[in-house]
Amino acid sequence: MEHKELVGIITELFKANKPVQDYFAVKINGEAAIEELYEKAAEEVTNEFFPTKGYVKLRLSVAKKTISEYKKITGDAEGATGLMLYYVELGTEFTNTYGDIDLPFYNSMLSMYEKVVEACEDDKHLYGLFSDRLFKVVEESDGVGWGYHDGLCNIYYSLGWLEED
Repeated sequence: MEHKELVGIITELFKANKPVQDYFAVKINGEAAIEELYEKAAEEVTNEFFPTKGYVKLRLSVAKKTISEYKKITGDAEGATGLMLYYVELGTEFTNTYGDIDLPFYNSMLSMYEKVVEACEDDKHLYGLFSDRLFKVVEESDGVGWGYHDGLCNIYYSLGWLEED
């Protein structure tokens, strides 16, 4: 294709696709765009648990997709790990606010928490950033049903870094 045709295709793609716009924003604006996208993703995750308007939708798949897209567009593993932990923190706060949910809900929280712990196991810097929050989620889950607290404890205490502290 000619240069002009390629520019036309890229322009059409940019106009028609929000993730492409975000991708280019990251490439052009760097850290400023990443910070903006992080805040936007955190807000979208929050709105699935505690919306500012309307009723709770609790669409976990939407929250998880938001985190996945953030990581894919930005390549920011640290920010994505923070968002994953935020997801679990909100899920724990949600169940403490509204009462026990159901097993699929807790399985989703445990699965996400395990991903965060695995990331922290692989990167001591991440563990340093998130260690307090990782433990606080375990504390906040005490008394929650469906084996949620026990599951979080098992995952948290599997961290190899704990033996070094």
